[in-house]
Amino acid sequence: MLNRIELIGSLIERLAPRYTPAGVPVTECRIRHESEQMEAGSMRRVECEIPAVGLGDPAKWLQAASVGSAVKVTGFLAAKSRNSKQLVLHIEQLEFLEGNSNGTIPEKG
Repeated sequence: MLNRIELIGSLIERLAPRYTPAGVPVTECRIRHESEQMEAGSMRRVECEIPAVGLGDPAKWLQAASVGSAVKVTGFLAAKSRNSKQLVLHIEQLEFLEGNSNGTIPEKG
């Protein structure tokens, strides 16, 4: 089944890093998205804040990013936890859009 999200927005919140019991870095954040989308033949203004999380390399890159940075993220949606059905974007690929060529995480092939 397809579960793929690509989103451009601003990093508006970034929590302190934490680690899984296996030592994998985890960074939780929020991304604000604003755009205009065509819906039912009319333009619609879209504004939303998306909770997101990066594990491993994406967590490290999120920690290096400044709040307010423009980013393009690619990943998948999953429930926040077993007990919560709230959706969270799991970041697999992260690109900084403000001229930082080192801010690209290549997609795993």
